[in-house]
Amino acid sequence: MDINKIRKDFPILEELIHGKPLVYFDNAATTQKPRQVVDKLVEYYYRYNSNIHRGVHYLSNKSTDGNENARVIVQNFINAKHSHEVIFTSGATESVNLVANSFGDRFISEGDEVIVSELEHHSNIVPWQLICERKKATLKVLPFNDRGELMIDQLDDLITDRTKIIAVNHISNSLGTINPIRKIIEIAHAKNVRVLIDAAQSVQHKKIDVQDLNVDFLVFSGHKIYGPTGIGVLYGKEELLNEMPPWKGGGEMIQEVTFEKTTYNELPYKFEAGTPNYIDAIGLGAAIEYVENIGIHNIDAYEQELLKYATEKLLSIDGLRIYGTAAKKTSVISFLVEGIHFYDMGMLLDQMGIAVRTGTHCTEPVMQHFGIDGTVRASFSFYNTKEEIDSLYNGILKVCKMFAVK
Repeated sequence: MDINKIRKDFPILEELIHGKPLVYFDNAATTQKPRQVVDKLVEYYYRYNSNIHRGVHYLSNKSTDGNENARVIVQNFINAKHSHEVIFTSGATESVNLVANSFGDRFISEGDEVIVSELEHHSNIVPWQLICERKKATLKVLPFNDRGELMIDQLDDLITDRTKIIAVNHISNSLGTINPIRKIIEIAHAKNVRVLIDAAQSVQHKKIDVQDLNVDFLVFSGHKIYGPTGIGVLYGKEELLNEMPPWKGGGEMIQEVTFEKTTYNELPYKFEAGTPNYIDAIGLGAAIEYVENIGIHNIDAYEQELLKYATEKLLSIDGLRIYGTAAKKTSVISFLVEGIHFYDMGMLLDQMGIAVRTGTHCTEPVMQHFGIDGTVRASFSFYNTKEEIDSLYNGILKVCKMFAVK
């Protein structure tokens, strides 16, 4: 990969923050957008903008074709069997909520069980808590060890004949742990339990093949894979989606409406009520094409190189502890320096032009596991460099000096 050429696709990386060159290490929260994605959005807003599926004129047909082509791009990217197994949502959070409510209404009854992991983002915990409360079901938790690795050996005993679904992330947003989702799916399916995988932190780093994994549901957000905000994906197996009731009502999700009875549209439109976010869906398609042009395996290899370099560099700092030391990780480092609050570290690094995330990262149970209130998180992308990691290292040393931490 030609990193210098790639970086030119991201104008924000040329910005000065507090007079310093921007070092953007908050990629797990949201990634920056290449010119190719923004240009595609501008093209459709300026030349083709029109509501989709309902018009017979040129602009409507052009936007409809763009939206449906984006669906095919997503289908091919994750190797779904059918394009209608790809549902466009506002993001991974809405996708999880859709499954929790729709699957929950159809398949979860009083006394049933849902399993999540202790590593989950709040968006893959709270929707399941809500459906369990409503259905009088039980939420169970698969724990992780102090390295940040799920204790998979406990999963078989955790599952009972009342377990209906397991919801687990592919990669932890706060620790970077890569979870053994293939094994989880195999264990679950052996007991006729469905699985939802939160891939919000993995589609931008790892190749995902939903047919090879045999996963039931998979969700991700566009803004974490260099696409627009406000667009996301729910993949679901056709037979499951057909059995599940609509979650939202409105235009397009219907087949026929009378005051006596409404019948619902076919997939995927049954789950896409109202005017869709079609231009951002087209932008997501452009983002995926950009990633595919670089090559997901090339991205993964380079980011692993950055992770190794950063880990060795940061661990050489006295008093610095990394949280999340799993054998298999992606490009996320969460850390604390003894004697320095994570907010202070984050704010002072910002004055040096270095953007990191501070706090709980929407994973309070993870912080509770370690007995801490939060961490500083540096998360890397293929447009980052070892020189930027050096800037982070030197920035941390400067903060340590300010606080007289040796």
